[in-house]
Amino acid sequence: MGSTQDALMKPNSPNSQMPVRPKQAERRGSRRCKITQLMRIRPSDPEREQFEDIRGTVSVSRTGVYFHSSEHGYEVGMRLFVSMPYSKEPAAMTREYLAEVVRRDPLKNGLLGIGFKILMELGLQGGYSSGLTQHKK
Repeated sequence: MGSTQDALMKPNSPNSQMPVRPKQAERRGSRRCKITQLMRIRPSDPEREQFEDIRGTVSVSRTGVYFHSSEHGYEVGMRLFVSMPYSKEPAAMTREYLAEVVRRDPLKNGLLGIGFKILMELGLQGGYSSGLTQHKK
């Protein structure tokens, strides 16, 4: 009688019962980190229906982000303005990015899995001015 370990170490034969999953090459250019970071997401095209989506990330890499959303306005190829890390605090520093939706997965819970790639950084947003200015005489 063979052990389970022996069965797992043997190559699958054409008559085996276990399905063989074809190996796919990894398409990502950089590793992903499973961190949650709050983002503010808006369509960049003024011709599209506008929405504002405040979501936490599911995974992040240097060049892209994946998150879950109930907003169904996302489409592959759509350009976005993304602010992250996002905070409603007036003194918070956040970066603004231009991104493009590259993935839209319907999830079993009714949400969508959205992936976008970052195209470029638009700049640093943030901070408020105290309104006080110094005048030189």
